[in-house]
Amino acid sequence: MARSSDREKTNVEGGTQPRRCPWCLGSELYLRYHDEEWGVPVHDDRLLFEFLILEGAQAGLSWSTILNKRHNYRKAFAGFDPAKVARFGAREAKKLLADAGIVRNRLKIESAIDNAQAFLEIRREFGSFDAYLWGFVDGRPLQSPRRSMKQVPACTPLSDAISKDLKRRGFRFVGSTIVYAFMQAVGVVNDHLVGCFRRAQLQRRPSLLSSAKLFRK
Repeated sequence: MARSSDREKTNVEGGTQPRRCPWCLGSELYLRYHDEEWGVPVHDDRLLFEFLILEGAQAGLSWSTILNKRHNYRKAFAGFDPAKVARFGAREAKKLLADAGIVRNRLKIESAIDNAQAFLEIRREFGSFDAYLWGFVDGRPLQSPRRSMKQVPACTPLSDAISKDLKRRGFRFVGSTIVYAFMQAVGVVNDHLVGCFRRAQLQRRPSLLSSAKLFRK
């Protein structure tokens, strides 16, 4: 999602273009991500794992940097199959550190492998990571009526709670700000601004609950 540097971009749309959140207007890649993915409820575990790892990789960088490297990440991290990533060892970690197509940060790479293992533990306990995550909101996206980027928080009490629980389960690079960006990306919260054409579209989508039982222990 838009970070502070992204939020400074102004909405310069004109003509018959639909109104959009201003953070996406900096590039065609951002525009497509906003229109096609951001805020769409995700219930696929592989894609949830992908966003969780990418949001962690973004820490300290711009989201555009990660979007530009997304295809490389998919190749480097076995299509974001958590079972495969969880089996990565020292040889794979060394190879990732030498891969110029991704962010070559040792802590982020090691945390991605550790997070894959923790991800599988959650799946064993809840049936799916989908069930675990969406259980925090009873399976339905939160609708936040923000009218400007200044009203969009960096984190919330809910992201604090999810972050705390993920850390307790062994995840790393899951601070509350990262978790809130993850929640926005996978549609746990609809943070498209009031007036953005995607907000109304997503509000009208039927809720697709997890196939696994949604519960909190």
